[in-house]
Amino acid sequence: MLKLYYARPSAYARPVWLALIEKQLPFELVPVDLGGEQFGDEFQSVNPFGHVPVLVDDGFRVIECMAILDYLEAKYPERSLMPIEASAVATVRMVQSVAFSELLPALFRMVAYPKDAVETAYGRLRMVNTLRFLEDFLGEESYFAGEQLTLAEIVAGTLVYRVEALGLPLADYPKLKVWSDGLLERPAWQQIELSVNEWVRFKRQMQVLPKLWEKRRRLRMKALS
Repeated sequence: MLKLYYARPSAYARPVWLALIEKQLPFELVPVDLGGEQFGDEFQSVNPFGHVPVLVDDGFRVIECMAILDYLEAKYPERSLMPIEASAVATVRMVQSVAFSELLPALFRMVAYPKDAVETAYGRLRMVNTLRFLEDFLGEESYFAGEQLTLAEIVAGTLVYRVEALGLPLADYPKLKVWSDGLLERPAWQQIELSVNEWVRFKRQMQVLPKLWEKRRRLRMKALS
């Protein structure tokens, strides 16, 4: 059986968890506490970089969200989450990339540095720029690749709706709003949704995470010197 090392609030683990559910694959969840467990010896033996998610499939280990999603599509093509036509494939890849390289860092800045006016202002501008792009890119389609739910939704759909909790009304982007609301109604999305308490706890963790990273970096530099 597939085994997924994950953390419920992790922006990188949630798309893999969601894909497994949408593809209706049997799997086992192995929770990892991002409060520090990811740096412990036990999890470091699974992923020496201390990141979730990690997928283990019959002894074969895959790290990094995008690699895992590609592996699942190649190994388990039933209930495909990737289109075939070239422009549609490129569309999915662009949305995935923009979601992780632009929207996620902006969200992180807003969550991790709530009292830093410069960080939050930059994060807000970056979010607005990304949401405008996605709104235009979606156009009048039901999904980014047309009528098919794809990995574009699996990745971007776990992030876009969170902007409202950080003060950006998604109603300002009506096409994205309809798209996002439709995704949130799907049973798979409801299954992975965080409770209010989980979201609050996650935000607190993100606010101390930079300090944990700095401590971890010092320890690694000392070990390598």
